[in-house]
Amino acid sequence: MALRLKASQLKRMANNVLLSQAFHQTLSSPSLSHSQCPAPPLPPPPVPFSFHFDGPQHPPPPQFLELLKKVATFSSQAEAATHLDHSGFEASKDLICCAIWALREQWKPALVAFNWGGKFHCFDEKVCTLMIWVLGTHSKFSTAWCIIRDMQRSSLSTRLAMLIMIDRYAAANNSAKAIQTFNFMEKFRLTPDQEAFHSLLNALCRHGNVEEAEEFMLVNKKLFPLETESFNIILNGWCNITCDVFEAKRVWREMSNYCITPDGVSYSHMISCFSKTGNLFDSLRLYDQMKKREWIPGIMVYNSLVYVLTCENCLKEAVKFVDKLKEEGLQPNSATFNSMIQPLCEAGKLAEARIILNEMVKENVSPTIETYHAFFEGTDYQGTLEFLSRMKGSGLSPNEDSFLLILAKFFKLKQPVNALKIWMEMVAYGVVPNCMHYRTMVEGLVKCRWFIKARDFYEEMISKGCLQDPKLNKLFENEALDRGDKSKNTKTTRVNSDKSGGILRAIR
Repeated sequence: MALRLKASQLKRMANNVLLSQAFHQTLSSPSLSHSQCPAPPLPPPPVPFSFHFDGPQHPPPPQFLELLKKVATFSSQAEAATHLDHSGFEASKDLICCAIWALREQWKPALVAFNWGGKFHCFDEKVCTLMIWVLGTHSKFSTAWCIIRDMQRSSLSTRLAMLIMIDRYAAANNSAKAIQTFNFMEKFRLTPDQEAFHSLLNALCRHGNVEEAEEFMLVNKKLFPLETESFNIILNGWCNITCDVFEAKRVWREMSNYCITPDGVSYSHMISCFSKTGNLFDSLRLYDQMKKREWIPGIMVYNSLVYVLTCENCLKEAVKFVDKLKEEGLQPNSATFNSMIQPLCEAGKLAEARIILNEMVKENVSPTIETYHAFFEGTDYQGTLEFLSRMKGSGLSPNEDSFLLILAKFFKLKQPVNALKIWMEMVAYGVVPNCMHYRTMVEGLVKCRWFIKARDFYEEMISKGCLQDPKLNKLFENEALDRGDKSKNTKTTRVNSDKSGGILRAIR
């Protein structure tokens, strides 16, 4: 039974486990589903390059990290370096790498660690590329370019650094700079080859600049002849990232115009796109066409078909496709079962969703966070508590997103009492509320007209270090005006009542 839920996080840059959370960016794919079903899981695009970081097993000493944060506030780099020199810590490549990684959310102390390490020759390609990634993530591109020039002067390879810059520019929604960096590779004695070309296309598409990627591919068709892989990258962008079925169809026709033969990956992308938009007919049509052309459907194709069949109230046929994928030698995975559970929960068919969950467990397939999140969206308060408990029992503790989803659900249902109960459950599960949780509570309580409680949460939110929200301030201002108008109307009514009473007495 096949297909995952909304795609969330695609691996992008690293094979290394330690860096996987940073270099593997999360990709959310907006759904344009006509059947009110969320988008199914997406096949990951090709990984254009890998960043290897084999750091030590143990994190850097907390005292060292605190010291770096402290000296980052000094006005002079020399003063900061002197302070570190006399700190008793010994610089090494491992220490510097791990410190930069640990401080990746705070580029200034990370850069202090990098510069201090450079004094002791802790300066290799690994350290530099990691620092460039951190700087690029914080849009500190000028500083990143300085490091690249230093790498070139030190005869270190700058190829991966340039690919990282392309990716970070694309992430910053600056496609022009990403393309300019690709064209700039020759000045660093690097060849902008097919791999780099595909890396650029992938980076642009992955961050939503699919139109720019397609235009660049066509403009450069003399240097990089059009072929199936390049078109597949563009198809993946339109099908799985922007989910624009009109553009996906256009690119599919363009492939034919340029005499480019679609392969199995091409069909997989198109079937995924049709399934997300609730187009059962074209999903099955392309599946049949794919088999006739002797392309072997993979698990992603079956997942897409199972998803769209379930969305279109064809659960029995979806189950048959699960059996068919087994006959093809494939094994259903968690995404396969989630592909049925999610649309069933969305449609309020919890009994059927529970049956699929039981079948999932029977097949020794472990439920995922997405599995439980699907049930959170569809169950009542008691059901929510049940699945929170089951989630914890399975070893997948509810996370911040879990409670954010549940709170939003209860406020959507106009059930502020249940939302407040869940808030207490969140604390019991050891999840620390963040600013987003507080904003959800305040907005929800205001919409339910629980103004006093909303103000309490808002004050607590500010005391926790969250910034004041102009939108929330406006809500409270409107609430105060409404109360003022109501009290004014009440007074007027009383005055008029007194006057009319006096006239009646006078008449009598």
